Amino acid sequence: MTALTAVPPFMGAIRAASPEGFDTAVFGAPHGTPYSEIDNSVHAAAPDAFRTALAADAEWLDHWDFDLGRPLLRHGQKICDLGNLKTRPKDGAHNRALIEQTTRRILQAGSVPIMFGGDDSASIPFLAAYSEQPAIVILQIDAHIDWRQERSGEAMGFSSTMRRASEHDHVWRIVQAGARGIGSAREREVSDALAWGAHIVTAREVHHNGVAEVLRHIPEDCNCVISFDCDALDAAEMPAVAYPTPGGLSYTQVTDLIAGVAAKARIAGFCMVEFVPLRDRSKIAAFTAARIAANVVGRIGPLGA
Repeated sequence: MTALTAVPPFMGAIRAASPEGFDTAVFGAPHGTPYSEIDNSVHAAAPDAFRTALAADAEWLDHWDFDLGRPLLRHGQKICDLGNLKTRPKDGAHNRALIEQTTRRILQAGSVPIMFGGDDSASIPFLAAYSEQPAIVILQIDAHIDWRQERSGEAMGFSSTMRRASEHDHVWRIVQAGARGIGSAREREVSDALAWGAHIVTAREVHHNGVAEVLRHIPEDCNCVISFDCDALDAAEMPAVAYPTPGGLSYTQVTDLIAGVAAKARIAGFCMVEFVPLRDRSKIAAFTAARIAANVVGRIGPLGA
């Protein structure tokens, strides 16, 4: 891990070298697995952008949070920030090993991991790390379905996140919300996803039928890991992504999805990826993304808490 010095820990979390004794552990993964033709370093400053965005709010944790209907942290809830992993822009194997090892260490400590990427390929080892845990349901909130077998000869890149997740025995359901526009998926990838059993709910369906259209696919009492890609949000609210697309979800729809999962299941982990800090001139996009992560922190806990 790299130490947090000038950058504050996320949302008033305690700086720590180990997740032991904490309910939730945050860490940054600046790089995932690169494609030869795409520079993944544009996402590298995202973890610190999220930390900085909520630095002032960390002083008000005892105040009422109207997203949650109560103060953000439950009495006694302990959160640590482990800093950023020492990932390398061009070394996918090294990055995957670091991410998976760190996530496993957090889970073995009995904590809930929260990872800030990096591009979406960082989610592949994050999800793989649950192999020794109870089976998980994945809720992917994303503009793209990420079911490519490979892209440019690379099978571990950001176009293949859900395809790789589907290959794990510990992943027993995948629910995908927010798909829209055009991405790397072709007709064969959509067919493969549906044949596997993925539940795909487009952004248009969410707009027309509400978040209940997604939540009906989340089983009661399951362990649900939420994989959030910032481009799931509409471009008007989230311009700081690689591929802004109109017609996306709103902040309120996303936080309603988080609340809906927490009301019927356990949030067992959260990863947030695909943020491009250089496109966030006003810093409002980083604040929006960080507030989504804060909603997750506030919803983590025992079923019904």
